[in-house]
Amino acid sequence: MKSTVTKNLTYIGAGIGLALFALFGLLYGSLIGGMIGIQCIGAIFGSPVEPGIFQRVIVAVGMLTGILLSAVVFVAGFAAMGYLIDLLLILRHGARKRPCQTRP
Repeated sequence: MKSTVTKNLTYIGAGIGLALFALFGLLYGSLIGGMIGIQCIGAIFGSPVEPGIFQRVIVAVGMLTGILLSAVVFVAGFAAMGYLIDLLLILRHGARKRPCQTRP
């Protein structure tokens, strides 16, 4: 990272992404992941699925996968947006001036 402003904007973006994940990503990630798990079970065992341990494990893994992918998309996406906002600010206001570095 180039500067503290870049770090701060990236952290702010990640925080906003984490808050939005807590509000929206948990529910929809588990819903979509569970539906994918149910579709996989239907493809493996046939359409009327009987309840069993293996079937429930597949649905649970699908739900956890949906939640993790949702978390990655929200947090990494908003952190990248914070970083891009800093790049836009650099382009708008010109390159930052670096202090002179002198050797002793």
